[in-house]
Order: sequence, then C-alpha cells, then structure tokens
Amino acid sequence: METLRYGNKGPMVEYLQLALTRAGFDPGRIDGIFGKRTLNALERFQRANGLVADGIAGRLTWAKLYPYLAGYTIHVVRQGDTLGAIARMHNTTVSAIETANPEIEAENLAIGAELVVPLDFPVVPEQVSYSYALTSIVLDGLGARYPFLQQGRIGTSVMGKSLYSVAIGQGRKQVGYNASHHANEWITTPVLLKFLERYAAAYVTGGSVGGTPARTLYNTTTLYLVPLVNPDGVDLVTGALKPGDSYYEQARAFAAFYPAIPFPSGWKANISGVDLNLGYPAEWERARSIKFSQGYTRPGPRDYVGTAPLAEPENRAMARFTRAHDFRLTLSYHTQGRVIFWKFLDYEPEGSRQIAEAFSEVSGYLVEETPYSSGFAGYKDWFIQSYNLPGYTIEAGLGENPLPISQFPDIYRENEGILTLGMVLAPD
Repeated sequence: METLRYGNKGPMVEYLQLALTRAGFDPGRIDGIFGKRTLNALERFQRANGLVADGIAGRLTWAKLYPYLAGYTIHVVRQGDTLGAIARMHNTTVSAIETANPEIEAENLAIGAELVVPLDFPVVPEQVSYSYALTSIVLDGLGARYPFLQQGRIGTSVMGKSLYSVAIGQGRKQVGYNASHHANEWITTPVLLKFLERYAAAYVTGGSVGGTPARTLYNTTTLYLVPLVNPDGVDLVTGALKPGDSYYEQARAFAAFYPAIPFPSGWKANISGVDLNLGYPAEWERARSIKFSQGYTRPGPRDYVGTAPLAEPENRAMARFTRAHDFRLTLSYHTQGRVIFWKFLDYEPEGSRQIAEAFSEVSGYLVEETPYSSGFAGYKDWFIQSYNLPGYTIEAGLGENPLPISQFPDIYRENEGILTLGMVLAPD
C-alpha cells in the first residue's frame, strides 16, 4: 500500500478511510479525499495503537490497519486463554474462531499457537472503488475466515499481476463465473466477491443463499470464480495506477487516438489497449472486420481486437483455466443494461434458453440476443462454441460506465438469484 499524506486522493485513501471507520475512528464520509477529518482520525488511531501520531499512513500504520481491511487478526495464545475470552477480547464469536481454525481443540489451546480471529464485520466492502490490491486483500480475508475455500492463480496480467481464482464446494458438477473483463465495469468484481462471502457464511451456519440451502449447493456443485480478469485496466480506471507510471502514460498515448472516449473512465481494454472480451477464438476474424469498420484499428480504450485470438495473457489464462475444468455453465459479468445474453450464432445449447428465462424471472433482467456488432469473439461466445453448453453474459445495472458504487446494493440484490440458479440449473 502506498504511503498517504494529507491532501492525497484516490482509492487508497478510500481504503484508509474504510479501515479507520471499521476500527472505530470516524474519518467522515468515505470519499477518497485525505482531508482534516481523515487526518484527525488517523492520528487518533496511531496514538491508540502505539504508533507515532504523524498523520502519515506508512508501512507501520498500514500493518496496524490491515486487519480492518482483511477482516481478521492473529491472536497468539497465552496462558489462561479460552476461546470465549479471545472472542470477547476481539468482539467476535467462538463459532467464527472455530470456523477459521478447524484443527484447534477448544479445551486444549497450545501456548504460543497462532489463531486466526475474524473481526465483527463483513470482509467485502460495498462503498469503495476496487483495485487489484483491494481484491487481493479481500481474497486473503475470505480465505482466512473460510479455510475450505480453494484459492489459486490462473496466470498473470500484462503488468505481472496475479489473476486469482477461488473455488467453493465439493460437488461433481462444475460451474465457472468471471467478472471485470472490461476495466470500467469493475463493479462486477465485488458482486462475485460478496456472493462468495454470503455463500460461505451460509454454508457454515446451515443457512441459504439466493433461496437455496447453501449446504445443498456445496455438496452438489463446485463453483469457480475469477473475480478480476483485467486487474491492470481496473487499476487505470479507478486511479490505483497513477499518472507518471509508464503503463499509465502508454495508455494515455493510446487513448489520444480516440479523443471522443473519455480517459481514463472510458477505458475497457487491458493495459495494452486490447479489448479482452474480443480476444477469444469465436469468429474473431468477423469481430476484427466489424471493429475495424468502426474505426477501432489500433490499441485504445475499447473495441480493438488485438493481433490474434488469445494473444493477450489474460485471454490465454482464462482459456487455459476453462479447458482445465469441466464447466457445465458459465456466467460472465459485465455492465450495463440489465440484460441477459444467451446465444452465439446458431448454437442453442440444450436448456440454455429456459435457464436464461429463469435468470430473468429472479432478476427482472431482459433476455436478448447479443447485438451483431458485439456478437463475436467474447468469452461467452467461445464457451458456447467450444462446449455447446449454456454460457451467459450478464449486463448488470443501468447508466454510463463506470457505474457508481452507489448502485452496488441494487445490482447485488438483482443478481444473487442468478448466481445461485447458475449452480442449481447447470446441466449435469
């Protein structure tokens, strides 16, 4: 995390404000502006945690703030500790500690043992801009709370950032969901992460998610998520990648050839200026012809198809990951339009239209065929063509991308049913 001072702005300031809020030191509204109220809250936090109260969020301060982003702390067992006492000390529950530490013996705590202690708030934030750094922290926090989650790395981005996967469940049937192929559609990343958190919590308690018992889902299906396909592009859009960085300046130079597209808010592509959802081998040449005729003939913010299908590392990683599994259904999350796209050319996998209509019923989204100008070389297109199984693009929310985070509660509410039904209705 970058060192922050009074006057700084951007997503890292949002994370500072979020952590201070969760820690009980009110910085005011989470607005990404390091003003006087944030400064005062930070100084009070530093004094309370034995740090120099200099109002600068540096390495030591971030280390103390980290639990309030990841949602857990580490407790070293001391003489006389009990799970009840540890839970009271950290304002959490014994059951949360037991879930995070499945091997512990409550009546025989080993002195010096390190216990993961979940804190008393959800890990996935709903009021901040997302970035690669925050996604990494959230996945760390969810993995610590719910050690039955299976986390992995499917490849790297152009800039070398890890492309993370996470799986939940032990069923024979496999489904795959992804988000943020497009940079300025980053609000889809917390949609998948919140669903994962709600599902994991419901599994532990014996509750339901999307109206279906979580343990039934867990025992019948294995769900794989890739929540951030395009981390470099997302960082550019949300401000985690700063002016002056060579990749930022390269993107700015690409964008200059498309002056009608706002920069960086109009950026959909990866950091090399290639639209990742036009990068799969499903009539890629036709996509190239369409986009070139529209003037997208070189790297830029959107709609440039690149030099060949699967030429970009993010596309290759997604293709390898898909081929390595037996997904019976896929969902690709985008924004916006409140629309479900379900077909590719004349491919109509058995039951796929009926599943789309079920998605529509629980979400209120319309079921439509992809417009011709956007109907080729996407992940959904490639999956349907390659496997003749149901694949869907979900266009969540309404408005102009990037959608404001204020839309998140409505978008999540509309989509929890889709995310659940994808597991229920995927063919065996």
